[in-house]
Amino acid sequence: MSTDGWKNFGNYGADRDPGNVHGKIALARALEDALERMIIDGGIKSPVGTRRGLKARMRYLTTTKGGPQALADAGILATPATIRAWTRGTQRPRPANLEAIDTAYWNLRAHNVLANPGALKQHLNRGGRGTRIEIHPVNQTTVDEPRRRDNLRIQHRQVRYIWDDAVDALVASDLDTMEDLWDDIIAELDSDWGAYTYVSYIGIGA
Repeated sequence: MSTDGWKNFGNYGADRDPGNVHGKIALARALEDALERMIIDGGIKSPVGTRRGLKARMRYLTTTKGGPQALADAGILATPATIRAWTRGTQRPRPANLEAIDTAYWNLRAHNVLANPGALKQHLNRGGRGTRIEIHPVNQTTVDEPRRRDNLRIQHRQVRYIWDDAVDALVASDLDTMEDLWDDIIAELDSDWGAYTYVSYIGIGA
């Protein structure tokens, strides 16, 4: 069968599955997942309820630009003396304040990671080696049976050179650029590229 039916996505029922989306959307979601992993993996591992975890969060929040505002935004109304006692570990916050401190920490860390997209670019570029991605074709259970393609399979590609532009497009919510980048990626699939214009999932680092 020709790939034309897949380029005309939805003509045969693929759009009835909300999990089937244009590759640009799936690529943006995969980048968001990669960014979230970077935020979490580089963050403080000890729980906020432990002495180590609380002190580490308070040090970050009291020595990093934006920390006091992050605490205020999370609902912390403690006095400077109380903040110092929490930071030194000589006083333990109430459970509600512990939760607010944890929220303030992760919000500030996420803000700072987003403000430095170069770190994500470097992670994905890997010194020119690029990053492996996993492309899942559309779920065909809602596709009209005569139009289903049983030979579609999960694709793996080592992707290079697009990551700077992809991260910039993510930060700018620029789906037009994301679509151009996705077209560049699937162009390497030769005659099958049209079957992967829409996909069910993209994994980065897979």
